Amino acid sequence: MGKVIALEVLSGLGAEARAAGRRVVFTNGHFDLLHVGHLRYLRAARALGDLLVVGLNDDACTRRLKGPQRPIVPQDERAELLTALEPVDRVVLFGTDTATELVAALRPAIYVKGGDYAAAPDAPGKPLPEAAVVRGYGGEVALIPLVPGRSSSDIVARVMARYCAGGREV
Repeated sequence: MGKVIALEVLSGLGAEARAAGRRVVFTNGHFDLLHVGHLRYLRAARALGDLLVVGLNDDACTRRLKGPQRPIVPQDERAELLTALEPVDRVVLFGTDTATELVAALRPAIYVKGGDYAAAPDAPGKPLPEAAVVRGYGGEVALIPLVPGRSSSDIVARVMARYCAGGREV
């Protein structure tokens, strides 16, 4: 089995891993302009279990959620980069606005997101609709602190500030 898997194999992958006594961890995101913050986040996620599965928003979903200029890196290249990282065991592309269906199929022991999300509905941070599904089957939600100043948006802003002035290189 390759590292990039189809949505249809998620439930089987989760069941097989649980039967073997392996702790499955799942996270998801766009991972556009892969950077050290992503790597540290994925290492921390993988340290929570035995198998790290990463849901990767496809190009159409990324455009819908991030805007018409995104993604900068196409989905196949983002998937290839993710699979090359040591903490990542499997990558699955998806096109929905949330990873709720993926979480329900895989049933990871731990669902991981960045510290800018809210694990509980009344907590500060971006809403996390997947959390209700995870708790419904007895799983855990873990939030990993963000690496300050390390985001794709920060990189884009730095590039624009350094190299663009009225559409010309400076």
